[in-house]
Amino acid sequence: MRLRRETRAIAALVLASFLFGATFVVVKSAVETIAPIGFVAWRFMIGALLLIVIAVPKGGAIWRDGTIAGAALFAGYSLQTAGLALTSATNSALITGLFVVLTPFLAAAFHRYAPSPWSVGAAAVAFVGLALVTGLDDLSLSPGDLLTLGCAVAFALHVVALSVLAPRHPVIPFTAVQLTTVAIASFLLTGLLDGYSLPPETVWPAILITGIGVSVGAYVLQAWAQTVVGASTTAVVLAAEPAFGVATAWVVLDERLDLAGWLGAALIVVAIVVVIKRQKDPATTRAEAVTPAH
Repeated sequence: MRLRRETRAIAALVLASFLFGATFVVVKSAVETIAPIGFVAWRFMIGALLLIVIAVPKGGAIWRDGTIAGAALFAGYSLQTAGLALTSATNSALITGLFVVLTPFLAAAFHRYAPSPWSVGAAAVAFVGLALVTGLDDLSLSPGDLLTLGCAVAFALHVVALSVLAPRHPVIPFTAVQLTTVAIASFLLTGLLDGYSLPPETVWPAILITGIGVSVGAYVLQAWAQTVVGASTTAVVLAAEPAFGVATAWVVLDERLDLAGWLGAALIVVAIVVVIKRQKDPATTRAEAVTPAH
């Protein structure tokens, strides 16, 4: 019975990882007809409302800590979605995944210890992979790739914040506060940049898929599975997200990688798995396993 429960949990994580990975294709198509920050606002408003229905956040502390973590999440998703308007879904999926590689360095700086040799080695491997995937020329990235790299930094900051703040609160209501923060900040920013208007009818399927299917559905699967198989296994399975993103972009958008690109993609995924398996800070591993930044 225990084995069957663990098998179901792994299957749930694989499904969640696929949903997270497929998001890149969905959002890539959506931001062709709607302002990126506006899309983030509507997506997270729906996700926040549904999570609040599931578990109402109670108390000032959870709103304070959730808002702090949500600010980093807002920065990550804003940069990621803006970047998707300027780069491929394939590049976005792979570069976003680098947040796992960047996290140990930010955690080490925050907690004042040296990053492990495994983290340094994985970062070097990931940088080579990034160069191969993006065709890095003269150490410069395209605007879309650069925005997405900023997103990876913001998501890494989010994981570090979660490692400190998340253990104080129940997972689902704490995440509801984070998503609420992202929604409110996005609506304020889109009002300043683009004004307010309802999304076009053609974009609503993408908003509902990402808001309900991913921000709520995949995340609830992820949170439940971690209670069965633990944080380390959860983080390792979720490391497949960039691979699902690349595969979905290939099938749906006909995006193709050349031989160098495939080698770079493999190096990035290997670096992500190495960091997760060799993570020095167990609190950071737990945070990577519960972050909705996928």
